[in-house]
Order: sequence, then C-alpha cells, then structure tokens
Amino acid sequence: MIIVITHEDLISHEIETINEMFREGLDLLHIRKPFINDEEMKGLINGIDQTFHSKLVLHSHYEVGKFYNISRFHVREADRVNGLYRSKIEEGNIISTSVHQINDYNMLGNEWQYSFISPVFPSISKKGYGQDTKMMEDLTYRNNIHVKLIALGGIDENTIKKVFQAGADGAALLGAIWNSSTPVNTFKKCRDIVLS
Repeated sequence: MIIVITHEDLISHEIETINEMFREGLDLLHIRKPFINDEEMKGLINGIDQTFHSKLVLHSHYEVGKFYNISRFHVREADRVNGLYRSKIEEGNIISTSVHQINDYNMLGNEWQYSFISPVFPSISKKGYGQDTKMMEDLTYRNNIHVKLIALGGIDENTIKKVFQAGADGAALLGAIWNSSTPVNTFKKCRDIVLS
C-alpha cells in the first residue's frame, strides 16, 4: 500500500497532481490541512475526481467528510490517547492513527485499520527531524498482527524498498512528493519499485 499525505498548506497544481496520482494507482490520500477552513476543504474535495472520494482520508474537518460520504478518518496520536475522537467519528467508519514508538504500535487495538509509525528515516520535509532515528531496527519488535503498519518519514525512491523488506505493510510519502519538481513522476517511481 502506498499512501500520499498532502502538504499542510494549499499549493499550486495540487488538485491536478492528486488526480493524476490516483489515475496512476495511488491507494489512499491523507488530507492533512490543519490551517484551512471548511470552505477551503470543500473546495479541495470538490476538485478531486468523485470516483476517488472513497480513497480520501481526513485528518480534520470530519463533519465536511460526512457531507461527501467519506468514511476514512485519521486520528492524531494525542487525540487517540485522550479519547477525543470518539464523539466525532461514527461507528463503522475506517480509522487510522499515528505512533512514534513500536511499543505504542504494538498496544493498538483492532479498531484501527492501520497506523503510521515515524520517523523511519530522517525527514525530507522537516529538516533535522529524525536524524537519530532507530525506527527501522525497532520494526523487528513488531508483534501486533491486527493493525497494518505504515512507515512514514524520509521515504522516497531510494528508501521505499527497505521499509517493505523490514516488514512494513505500506509506506506514506510526503516530502518526496511535495518537494519534488515532478511529483507524479516521483510517485510513479516509488510505485514501480513497490510493484517490482
């Protein structure tokens, strides 16, 4: 599984890039836009081809998602720990979360379809973040068989194969896509490596 996470800001040609990646086989798009309002979120979703709406995952604006019959929602680690998501997400929706320690991942219950674990490599988008990460070694301690593990952080065409070899069920791309001058080509390179 390959997931792309949006840049946190609205950026030029973003919607065209998203639609093109979906046409090229993108599994899921996580919309992480903490600074936009409901109308901007609606504008973004309206621009994405409706046939791909079932592959959208919202990190916020859950109410807007219900208007579009979006059933996938991501819960921040802090909100999961504090139980703050329970009143906002309806029973039967597909939920994912994030962790930063393998022990936290191993303790997740099977209500979570998958969890990001990060950083597996030094971040591409956040300079200096994850420089001393040992997450790739920590993946060997995985013992949760119910929740899919999605590697995040520093993943590009040079590192994506390593996370699958280490036992991850998927990879999430962020900086590799949005820092690229040719984001769709970068996505295709990563997809081709995973498929080979």
